[in-house]
Amino acid sequence: MSATDVCRAPALSPEGATVERHWRDLAARRRLYTIGGLVFLFFALSGSLWFANETNAGKFFDRLPYVADFFAELKPRDWFDPVRALFDLPSPYDDGSLKFDYPEGRVYLTQSIYIPEYFHRMVETLNIALFSTLVGATFGFLLCFFAAGNITASRWLRFFTRRFLEIVRAFPEIVIAGFFLAIFSLGPIPAIIAVSIHTVGALGKMFFEVVENADMKPEEGLRAVGANWVERVWFGIVPQVLPNFMSYFLLRFEINVRASTILGAVGAGGIGESLRLSIGRGHEAKTIAIVFLLFCTIVAVDQFSAWLRHRLVGRQAFAYGRGE
Repeated sequence: MSATDVCRAPALSPEGATVERHWRDLAARRRLYTIGGLVFLFFALSGSLWFANETNAGKFFDRLPYVADFFAELKPRDWFDPVRALFDLPSPYDDGSLKFDYPEGRVYLTQSIYIPEYFHRMVETLNIALFSTLVGATFGFLLCFFAAGNITASRWLRFFTRRFLEIVRAFPEIVIAGFFLAIFSLGPIPAIIAVSIHTVGALGKMFFEVVENADMKPEEGLRAVGANWVERVWFGIVPQVLPNFMSYFLLRFEINVRASTILGAVGAGGIGESLRLSIGRGHEAKTIAIVFLLFCTIVAVDQFSAWLRHRLVGRQAFAYGRGE
């Protein structure tokens, strides 16, 4: 037997040839879709840049080389000044202007004990996020069982509940907040309402998907002994899904902290409002102090939430793909 005969691939059967031809067709189609997608992305990006340039009176591309100027202008007189701004300590550069009036923002608890202004604002933002998450989780919890197909037999009730959850999460928080700002004026109330409404829709969807994946054997056993619908849900379903509900609650709290900060920048109170004012007025030290506090707070909230979710759900739920 020659080397040519050894290296020559055996002839495919008619079925094998059909499979190979089908695979080649799929590969060619996938390449076509990939190229088409990249071309579409290129034109969409080019159109977006053109639109941005036109809406900025042709200044978008002209101003791109000066993007770094903003960060260069954030440099304070000395690098200890942001620390003074963060803890409301007197500045040696105080000239009577708003730029260096750090002690003016103190929130006094007693005559000698105070909370720095930005810590107080950060607590206000966390309160908005926490209260909104609690309100949203409460209504999401109540509605999710009516949207679950394995719990609610009425097709129409499921339909209207799911459509309601879709509607309330369809609008971004900033749009809802803008509507309620026109009604309630500036302050944290519009932010709480906006974040709460969006959280109802987001958590309601997550919750009912968890419910639909629950083991129905406890519910069937309760049904067999004559339990009513509320008893079957409360004793047969809730104990199974509660850890996952808490995990989603904590995850949503992380998201709402960021959303509350953004809403503060449009007048809804909290640390976001202070950040907007400090940037707009060109207060370098205050801006750096707020950004640093925001960064530390969000990292701390994320780490604590991740640790607590691991404890509630179990580390094995997060070990997929790690070989654990």
